[in-house]
Amino acid sequence: MEKEGVRGRPDITLDPPPNCSAGPKGDNIYEWRSTILGPPGSVYEGGVFFLDITFTPEYPFKPPKVTFRTRIYHCNINSQGVICLDILKDNWSPALTISKVLLSICSLLTDCNPGKVNNSLPCFIFPHLKNTFLHKLIF
Repeated sequence: MEKEGVRGRPDITLDPPPNCSAGPKGDNIYEWRSTILGPPGSVYEGGVFFLDITFTPEYPFKPPKVTFRTRIYHCNINSQGVICLDILKDNWSPALTISKVLLSICSLLTDCNPGKVNNSLPCFIFPHLKNTFLHKLIF
């Protein structure tokens, strides 16, 4: 990792994705906290979600570890907050920035990807959840 900090920091502070923020937890440049507001028009609209972003010394050549701290019911996010997203695994590229990662996570919140299941039950329920009694109970 670069001495002056995590690459992508100017990107997130100068041009953050809509409804997202991220930055270091205290003085540790390897540990970040992110906030994502539930995307408008999604079943998560009105929700506030906190995520942890952990960088390794190999960043940007290895992806950061991004996990939801806030419990969320989603087919691509398991009960420990682990996100099943290809760019956080095999399709990582050093050209990706934290803004692009957060934008991809927001997109995942808008459209569940049943082809990449990390939590199977929500995949069956998710498409029918919006504006239902169950939606009001969960969110």
